[in-house]
Amino acid sequence: MMMKYFLWLFPCFLAFICSGQQANYKRAEQFMRGKGNDLIGSTKVEPKFLKESDKFWFTYKTGDGLRYYFVDPKARKKQELFDRDFMAKELSKITHKPINSKNLALQDIRFKEDEKTMTFRLDTFAFSYHISTKQLVKLDSLEREEKSKARTGLVGSYSPDSTYVVYAKKHNLYAMRVKDSVETQLTTDGDMYYSYAYAEEDTSTQKMAAKIVWFKNSNRFYVRRSDDRKVNSLFVIDVLGERPRLQKYKYVFAGDEHVTQYDLSIFDVDTKKQIQVPIEKWKDQKLSVLYVAKKTDKFYVQRKKRTCDELDICEVDAITGEVKVLINETDKPYFNDDFYHISFLNDGEDIIWWSERTGHGHFYHYDGKGNLKNEITSGDWTAGKMIKIDTVNRTMYFSAYGQVKGEPPYYARINKADIDGKKGVEILTPEMATHTADFSHSGRYFVDNYSRADLEPRSVVRDNKGKIVFELPKPDLSRLYETGWKLPEPFTVKAADGVTDLYGFMWKPFDFDSTQTYPVISYVYPGPQTEPFPLVFSVTSVYNAGLAQVGFVVISFGHRGGTPLRDKWYHTYGYGNLRDYPLADDKYGIEQLAARHPFIDISRVGIFGHSGGGFMSTAALCTYPDFYTAAVSSAGNHDNNIYNQWWGETHHGVEEKVREVRETIKDSLTGKDTTIVRQEAYFKTHVPTNMELAKQLRGYLLLVTGDVDNNVHPGNTLRMADALLKAGKNFDLVVLPGIRHGFSGIQDDFFQRKMWFHFAKHLLGDYTSESYREIDEYNRKK
Repeated sequence: MMMKYFLWLFPCFLAFICSGQQANYKRAEQFMRGKGNDLIGSTKVEPKFLKESDKFWFTYKTGDGLRYYFVDPKARKKQELFDRDFMAKELSKITHKPINSKNLALQDIRFKEDEKTMTFRLDTFAFSYHISTKQLVKLDSLEREEKSKARTGLVGSYSPDSTYVVYAKKHNLYAMRVKDSVETQLTTDGDMYYSYAYAEEDTSTQKMAAKIVWFKNSNRFYVRRSDDRKVNSLFVIDVLGERPRLQKYKYVFAGDEHVTQYDLSIFDVDTKKQIQVPIEKWKDQKLSVLYVAKKTDKFYVQRKKRTCDELDICEVDAITGEVKVLINETDKPYFNDDFYHISFLNDGEDIIWWSERTGHGHFYHYDGKGNLKNEITSGDWTAGKMIKIDTVNRTMYFSAYGQVKGEPPYYARINKADIDGKKGVEILTPEMATHTADFSHSGRYFVDNYSRADLEPRSVVRDNKGKIVFELPKPDLSRLYETGWKLPEPFTVKAADGVTDLYGFMWKPFDFDSTQTYPVISYVYPGPQTEPFPLVFSVTSVYNAGLAQVGFVVISFGHRGGTPLRDKWYHTYGYGNLRDYPLADDKYGIEQLAARHPFIDISRVGIFGHSGGGFMSTAALCTYPDFYTAAVSSAGNHDNNIYNQWWGETHHGVEEKVREVRETIKDSLTGKDTTIVRQEAYFKTHVPTNMELAKQLRGYLLLVTGDVDNNVHPGNTLRMADALLKAGKNFDLVVLPGIRHGFSGIQDDFFQRKMWFHFAKHLLGDYTSESYREIDEYNRKK
């Protein structure tokens, strides 16, 4: 009786499996990361402007091959640089080689001052071509407009008047007088990891480049030196060499007692005098040189507290070393490094400073003494990257976000503003898209490349008022569309607070059937310096398009605590909670999409990401084990306490504390020991780790790391694996040999396929990959 029941049940089980969704690996193979781009040519124009001219040339590839264009915006002329068939024929005559007219690979193209004669190389041949007369001439050697000024025989950095050359030996500075080769040692305190040379670990007597910057028209220079002698090291092992080799590098963890220290010195080679600049203010401060004046004896530096919430912009006298604070600013919880900007105009008479003091990033105009003169930009939107400053016309060009209400606040428009704040701000590119601008030398024209993830790329030439002068070539996407490829679909959901709008994109299988249900997979990166979904046109969108073809709905959207393209509140939301802050938003966003779309099966949810996304995907699987079914976490910083100082201390926080230190010294008069008590500042932080969540894992986790990752050390992944082993959990682990933080080549192909197999098994119930003996065996299946 039992056997009859089993025989009846087994066909039903087979019918269930066969009627379910099967992974379409062959379809996914077409859109693996790095493969889909083979179906298209150029997607943007990269102008090569002629020297101090508005004219430019560029190349553009379509299904018809590669073409060379020449543009004169002022004359409103756009033409091909040459007739391809004619050029191929003439080149073939001279070189006696077959030339493909549709793929002319001309190299080292340069224009002469007449802006009509171009020189170039083809293989080992050099040519001159006049674009008006169409005269092609073979040259004996390619003429150079600018001859190298490199001197032979002496290594180092020359003073502006070429009197001295300065270099480093055994970590110290030496100056040689050029006329008689007399060498003078300038320093004796150089040391390994506290070196005046760029080669920190070289102890040879060979002359090496030194970390010096000369003041203009002076025999004085400055050195900003970093002291890493007490900084601890990290190690990885390169196992792929002839003999496994230990690789050692200095690396500061968040909360480390010993961090990089900085000092600043001024040297006068005539007098051999060294002035130590008294720049110290805060313990463990960071120090950078911003600008060196050309006409005055001044240069400008920035010092920032280790807590990342206060900094000074200082003016330094290059003669005396005197330090004067021009601007002091406090910005809690931390300064936004991604959009940080400062410019010194008119040799320091004007300063343009970017600040989030109002809750949105904007530009401010100061005078050379540090007095605020005017706001350059303002409003409930974000001023972004500086593109160009026209000091003559007192105008600046920059990208900006969120200027048009009702639109996603992620798309960069090109803007123009009056530095003195009299004319306001003018949007030059009205289209809702991510715009990039390449300006001509004069600033009268710029090439505008723009697109969105759901908008095909477009390239135009505009004048500096935003008017389109003419269209440039468009990409040829015909072969791409012939494959069935489709643009991703934008969506908006609410954050877990029910108020904040979150934006993202959805990728479906290109043979999508609305009557079926599909597992959903979230591609994540928590920020805070960027978010995971694409802001420009992309064929594969990293792994998303390919993964969707396996048989999933793939989504990617932002979370509170993400990009600084929005306001300060949004991108600092995760401060002090570096592990958990994005998780509720991801879960709630998926729930909204499932309620909105019947084809999303909320019972089968996957999540994956790289680096911070690897950290987030593992945390999500462990935090909401009843919601997420499977995760793939690659190169994840699962323990931010062994990740870099900048990441953890800036975005999670570091606490400055004071401790009591007792020292025993011997009194020189009495000879008795005396105890001295002093107060000493120190810093402490602890970032919550994924290892603390290991016992909560119930889903299916694939951990991946490169074995020589010197950014997110493989120890992060192995610590997570250790915690899971101790918790008695089942998981998968892949270590990619010879791979650092960014996956590439055959290792990346392997990783993508392993990710497909992992999600197919645990979200589709398709275990066919278990029988594969070759990683791409599905390509040979019928």
